[in-house]
Amino acid sequence: MRIVVTGLCATYPFGGVFWDYAQYLLGFARLGHDVLYVEDTGRPCYDPERTEFVTDGSANARTFHRHLTALDPRLGERWFYRDTDGRTFGLPWSRVREFCRSADLFLQISASTVMRDEYFAARRVAFVDSDPMYTPATRHDHVETTPLAVQHMAWTRAHDVFFTFGENVGAPDCRIACSEFDWQPTRQPIVLDCFEAARVPPARRRRVMTTVGSWEPGKWGPTIDGVRCGGKAAEFERMLELPARSPVPLELALSGAVPHERLRRAGWTVRDAWPVSRDPWCYRRYLAESLGELSVAKSAYVVGRTGWLSCRTACYLALGVPAVVQDTGFRHLLPVGEGLLAFSSLEEAAAGIAAVAADPERHARAALELAHEEFDARKVLGALLERAFRGDRTASREAAR
Repeated sequence: MRIVVTGLCATYPFGGVFWDYAQYLLGFARLGHDVLYVEDTGRPCYDPERTEFVTDGSANARTFHRHLTALDPRLGERWFYRDTDGRTFGLPWSRVREFCRSADLFLQISASTVMRDEYFAARRVAFVDSDPMYTPATRHDHVETTPLAVQHMAWTRAHDVFFTFGENVGAPDCRIACSEFDWQPTRQPIVLDCFEAARVPPARRRRVMTTVGSWEPGKWGPTIDGVRCGGKAAEFERMLELPARSPVPLELALSGAVPHERLRRAGWTVRDAWPVSRDPWCYRRYLAESLGELSVAKSAYVVGRTGWLSCRTACYLALGVPAVVQDTGFRHLLPVGEGLLAFSSLEEAAAGIAAVAADPERHARAALELAHEEFDARKVLGALLERAFRGDRTASREAAR
């Protein structure tokens, strides 16, 4: 098949973001498909040196090209990026347009793309919501009426099939209203051989639990049962005293308006996220050298009972690094207890950390086994393709748009 993958690699030039989207591209290529990466967001890109958003994407495009070529030289010319000044990088637009018109699947991930007519020309157009309850498609507590918001919702409705990382969507305990779209569960694909050489034996790892993330997103999430949900800040507040109950240090590599002193007084080690996520390789190394991951989730994921699991956590598992992470409703969807440990309370989090610290070898083996069984890109993307081509909505696209 000819498959177009979209994403945010150049817009946000961080190691974790690169792995989020590049593994779709590489995973489909490993399955024998003809692939193209398109990044056409209509939004400014982040300049990590100036710590601000800019309209000139030339530096970010060069960074992305360098990383993609290092990952797989064959993919080094299989990409296109358009910045907000209208400059284009990578393949010429004429070739991108031709590829999209003959594509079997256009995969829009994370509501990242300005959906032009050329993109809708693909045989099937699929939407992947990796951030449930933060995109308009899964937010029903308010409706934005700006022209751009209305246009984005019209684009969303015009897709043929809808996937979500909220694997608990549709279950009785999930608080996402899902009547408008027929959501299909999916999860982060992991190209396992990308992590093999980076694995570190448990005995050589730092004896510290880590995570990488942002303190709070730029926008609030939904209001659920009268509770205004945000990012991770509220959930970290609930776990503030966890270091006092942990047998090993807990380290947070965070960006955003982090209350450093307050966290440090509570016993957390806090560091800037940029040095450990400035490229895919140092990000991967930081994860691999950890005893395990310890992380909360965004409050909207938790309160909404979405069943979401972090792309970052999937990368930890692929490195054979166990994860102790906050439950969002995934306990009955994934095998938990060894390698992946879920918590809903301070006591459960402390118990999970203690279990990993007491037998790191056993939990490392279980983490790697879980990555192979549940996140292998061949399985995840194979299932996505099978579901993407069930039925046929293509004829109704014009009416939806």
